Amino acid sequence: MSEFKQELIHFPASRMIDVAKALSSDVRVRILEALGEKPMSVSQLADALGVAQPTVSINVQILEQAELVESRTGAGREKICSVSYRSILLELPSRPGDGLNRTEEIHMPIGMFSHCSVQPPCGLAARDGSGIGSPDDPRAFYMPERTEAALLWFSGSGYLEYYFANPLPPGVELDELCFRAELCSEAPGFQQDWPSDITVSINDCPIGTWTSPGDFGDRKGRFSPDRWRGNTEYGLLTEWRVNGNGSTVNGKPSEGTTIERLKLAFNQPVRVRLEVREDAVNRRGLNLFGSGFGDHPQDIVLSFVRRIEREE
Repeated sequence: MSEFKQELIHFPASRMIDVAKALSSDVRVRILEALGEKPMSVSQLADALGVAQPTVSINVQILEQAELVESRTGAGREKICSVSYRSILLELPSRPGDGLNRTEEIHMPIGMFSHCSVQPPCGLAARDGSGIGSPDDPRAFYMPERTEAALLWFSGSGYLEYYFANPLPPGVELDELCFRAELCSEAPGFQQDWPSDITVSINDCPIGTWTSPGDFGDRKGRFSPDRWRGNTEYGLLTEWRVNGNGSTVNGKPSEGTTIERLKLAFNQPVRVRLEVREDAVNRRGLNLFGSGFGDHPQDIVLSFVRRIEREE
């Protein structure tokens, strides 16, 4: 007996890209066909389609994310899949930005900075804990291999600057920008009590300064490689936001900089600078963590929150 949910699902224009991508694969369409009459397990789908089970699992996950397929755990903890709805209604966009999610995120590998100014002790490490270039040699920050960095650090004052593309089309206004990164201070080895003032600027406008309390190495970072020992292990996930009212650091008011002052343009990069300023009270460098180090599985993230016009 069919287990279809009979109701029609309405997807707004902001879901159009997700749904279209899910339906753009021959394998995923065949999965929907196979589930047309009854639910099936992942292994049954693999047999029916003549496709490797890992391939089925990946494509089922994409269909789940688009809400076209749902799953439950069956006997023996096997995943049982079924289609979510018989029909979908997909709304087409009618204004610039309608086809976008409310929030668009760009994840930037920490080694893909465009400019930097660093002084030793400094360095970069790959995801396996091996060094990139020579330790305490600023030239390593200009090597092509820097893009593979999962951890980088510099002492004293200095900066890293990243260029982000603006994902919003012309005519779409932003409500807010949000920048997130896992950070801590930089000490020889590590030092729990070692404050450093880390400032974020966007398009040369200061957004706020966060004082890192220390350089953390008292325990293993959740994602730090085993071969990395006796040094910095993890940081603190820190968030800078700027909107029409001003800017905040971890939810606390910081600078009076508003999003209008950033002078964002769709055809110009958004320049984000992480800096320990020369005039900072606490000039103790920084450690910046990528997705393969520290406590959080992410690189640096810049989120663009677009303005939603309320209908009268």
